[in-house]
Amino acid sequence: MQYKILFVDDDEALIKMLKSYFSLKGYAVEAAYNGLEAIEKVKENPDIVLLDINMPGLDGLSVCRQIRDQISCPILFLTAKVEEQDRVNGLLLGGDDYVLKPFSLKELEARIIAHLKREERHRGNSSYRFHDGLMIDYSAKRVELHGEVLNLTKTEYGIIEFLSMHPGQVFDKERIYEKVCGYDGEGDSRGITELIRRIRNKLAEHTQTEYIETVWGMGYKWKS
Repeated sequence: MQYKILFVDDDEALIKMLKSYFSLKGYAVEAAYNGLEAIEKVKENPDIVLLDINMPGLDGLSVCRQIRDQISCPILFLTAKVEEQDRVNGLLLGGDDYVLKPFSLKELEARIIAHLKREERHRGNSSYRFHDGLMIDYSAKRVELHGEVLNLTKTEYGIIEFLSMHPGQVFDKERIYEKVCGYDGEGDSRGITELIRRIRNKLAEHTQTEYIETVWGMGYKWKS
């Protein structure tokens, strides 16, 4: 299978290098040089998007906000530096990982492969989970409550999927971040706390049942 990568960056020299390298590796490579062009390019259904944060005009975070509901593939942010709040904002918008510039092409390829393999595993899992009015379709990445489909970001769904696949097992915030949000990410407690708060609010619109329990001083678990 030939994977399609969309690179979004206003650095034309960098894009040229990435296109050359990954084309030789057998990938189908598309490029966009600004945010507006990226929004058009995602209509071609890439398998993964690498998105520069600091672009003039429409920046990477704004692009992510606009395209996340259109695509379910991984979005990796490219950035020269990442502050804690940037990481939190990126997660809340549905980003999956950060790649710091400058990076080696081999490391970048390893991160891309890891995310693509993770997506393949998710697509190959066609099982369902039912619990007290809640239905999780792991192949379609869809959560329904009493027949209503929840409007979840990719990362919010990822947390539900990860915890629900391990009911009764407690995971701290760093472990959740590592498994759901990043290839080798450093746990971000504020981001995970906010995401779980949002998930609970969305669930609470349809049920009084608490599916995600807080284990004080330890983390979170899916109600078994």
